[in-house]
Amino acid sequence: MNVRRLIPTTAAATATVLGAIALTACSGGETATAKNTEKFDVVASFYPMAFLAEQIGGKNVNVTTLVEPGQEPHDLEITARQTAALTEADAILYLQGLQPAVDEAVAQTEGPERIDAATLTELEEHGAEVDGEHADEHADEHADEHEGHDHGHDHAAGAKDPHIWLDPDKYAEVAEGVSKAFQKADPAHAADYRANTEDLVNRLDALDQKFEDGLKDRKTDVFLTNHSAFGYLAEAYGLIEESVTGLDPESEPSGARVKELQHIAEEDGVTTVFYETLVSDSTAKTLAADTGLRTDVLDPLEGVTDKSRGDDYFQVMESNLTALRKALGAK
Repeated sequence: MNVRRLIPTTAAATATVLGAIALTACSGGETATAKNTEKFDVVASFYPMAFLAEQIGGKNVNVTTLVEPGQEPHDLEITARQTAALTEADAILYLQGLQPAVDEAVAQTEGPERIDAATLTELEEHGAEVDGEHADEHADEHADEHEGHDHGHDHAAGAKDPHIWLDPDKYAEVAEGVSKAFQKADPAHAADYRANTEDLVNRLDALDQKFEDGLKDRKTDVFLTNHSAFGYLAEAYGLIEESVTGLDPESEPSGARVKELQHIAEEDGVTTVFYETLVSDSTAKTLAADTGLRTDVLDPLEGVTDKSRGDDYFQVMESNLTALRKALGAK
């Protein structure tokens, strides 16, 4: 359905290694390249965007994604071939602020409909680290700020958090915006997009309710993670995420932060340090060993691989709920 458009290509430093790698289909791990098809051709920046495009587009879309299975999406470098594929798409679905290389490539791409998920909901500030002693006011702020299901309050200073898909309510909001963009760009299939979106939003609402019900009657509100991917999830369900490294999964924690987390674990009855499958678990496991805590996986769903606890967004999120219930002592 798409029309070729010519722009200057920008090859990343890794193009010689990755240039032969095609875009990766987000389901099944097979590779595919963007094509001139009879369908609405969408290039998605990474798994959560590709999943939305597939669920909303259904049979009317051809979806490819820029991230290989098992690749950490923050580290993506765009190849010359991928840059060319962007120009051949009917739409590019991405999340500005998560993948700098994608942001740069999209900014230089003219022609396709550019759908930035970051503009379809309100991004908030999470992941601020506080060196030194754990502040007791966190508990007071938690009591005041996390009642109900409010997404509108302020946070301590920090970077804008892009991990919106980990709150089903926010993800549904983004889905509605993506659907409207698809309907505008491909009006012939607007009715299908509306129907598919209604079904997806209903499933996300049901998932949201499962988290609400499943996390009641817990022993603690606090959970420890490798990096601050779960700020929206924590906010949605009245939890407090304390991360080892902040929003950057590759950064190293300070000694003061490690001591603070040890104090938090003892003070708040924390049982588990969570790590994830796409980044190193060494820091989380070291902290767990030093504090006598167990470890478990809490998946930020930046990609789904054969190591994931589920085959798609909904299955992995339900696995996350099971892990949180156990860690927080939910009845």
